[in-house]
Amino acid sequence: MAINVEEISSLIKEEIKGFKNELEVANDVGTVVTVGDGIVLIYGLKKGMLGELLVFNDEDYGMVMNLEEESVYAVLLKNSNKIKEGDKVKRTGKVVEVPVGDALLGRVIDSLGNPLDGRGKVEYTKTAPIERIAPGVIARESVNEPIETGILAIDSLIPIGKGQRELIIGDRQTGKTAIAIDTIINQKGKDVYCIYVAIGQKNSTVASIYEKLKTSGTMDYTVIVNASASEITPLQWLAPFSGVTMAEKWCQEGKNVLIVFDDLSKHAIAYRTLSLLLKRNPGREAYPGDIFYLHSRLLERCVKLDKKRGGGSITALPIVETLAGDISAYIPTNVISITDGQIFLTTGLFNRGQRPAIDIGLSVSRVGSSAQYKIIKKASASLKMEISNYHDLAAFNQFGSDIDASTKVILKHGSVLEEILKQNQYESLKTSEEAIYLFAAKNNFLDDLEIKDVKPFLSSLYRYINDFHNELIEEIDNNHILSDEKINELVEAIASFKKEQSLGNGN
Repeated sequence: MAINVEEISSLIKEEIKGFKNELEVANDVGTVVTVGDGIVLIYGLKKGMLGELLVFNDEDYGMVMNLEEESVYAVLLKNSNKIKEGDKVKRTGKVVEVPVGDALLGRVIDSLGNPLDGRGKVEYTKTAPIERIAPGVIARESVNEPIETGILAIDSLIPIGKGQRELIIGDRQTGKTAIAIDTIINQKGKDVYCIYVAIGQKNSTVASIYEKLKTSGTMDYTVIVNASASEITPLQWLAPFSGVTMAEKWCQEGKNVLIVFDDLSKHAIAYRTLSLLLKRNPGREAYPGDIFYLHSRLLERCVKLDKKRGGGSITALPIVETLAGDISAYIPTNVISITDGQIFLTTGLFNRGQRPAIDIGLSVSRVGSSAQYKIIKKASASLKMEISNYHDLAAFNQFGSDIDASTKVILKHGSVLEEILKQNQYESLKTSEEAIYLFAAKNNFLDDLEIKDVKPFLSSLYRYINDFHNELIEEIDNNHILSDEKINELVEAIASFKKEQSLGNGN
């Protein structure tokens, strides 16, 4: 076999270059100048990289955050009291990475992939950097498949598509997390991986969510990344980036992933705390100038890839908490401008018993009906307009003025629509249930019922159609569409049931 001298020479040069790089990293040692509040000022490390992993005392780790002329600032990735002034700091030559892959499914882990569920070490084989450039426009495909939440108000009025970023926003205790958890539970059997990232939450809250997901059989396809309120600030800041890195691994394999960031308000506060401790210049409300970039580079990594790249997707449900419903505050407006729509929950509707407490007027999906099954799109075509008309007329009606017969009809129809959109937590609806409920309302089969009888009627109606017209339900659930002939058959079936009900009641 002929020996290619040039090829051997280039290989030797590469080996020498790699050895030199390792030698430079090994010899580039810094010294701790000050340490406190999880922030370390280090003199030296002239070749240090932004985001590089550092080692203290061969057991504690940190991450480079600020690069200055003679020193670097680093944040600690572990709550340690062992680091003191004068300690030596070593470079690793690697940026911070987290575990990825199927070994994470069913586990509760921290921002660095360490187990929190008491089930032993996570047996992962691959890691990936927490920061990555988001796929460009050419690599993306338009959002055209729905992520079914099982919540009628969302699937019919504010549809969410695979690869979309839909913000859930509202005051405390209005049901934001409930919507996200219901959506995760509804992915069972739909071949969607789920990641729930808890930022600054109480451990007891995360534990109750874990128990609910476990008992519902949802943890089989779910990972919980927990950076609780008791964790150090750097881990709270890292958590969503760790979560989306884990999601990207599955997305690149052509799989669909749903990720929940709960919540980005606390994430922004954690980053503000870090930035102030790092002596970065404060801006509006003391947030650093790059707070918008922080969330944009996170959410831009949520994507629907084109078929050439496997067709995988990452759907994001970021959560933001408002104060007194103020969606014009700094962080809410930032995240609203990055996302593809928002589901706005209000305290007033929640206290009135409208659950989920979605403000239809302020909620929007910028992807819209392109991420909606055709059967649901057809059934809910005029739903939003009818509810808006109802709210307008109801506002005048509260003054107690006389109203004509046609207005009474609109008010009754609107109150029925509001009633069918009410839904308890953990009571997800199948596509066929949503379609049948919407067609029954659309064709005015519910308008002569008492409001308290609407839900029982719909439950009985679904059982009737399941017993006597099961082929319609199978067609909706499997193909998500009905021909005009089949729709007429469905409407006739609803009419037949209504007639039987009327005769049974002696009407």
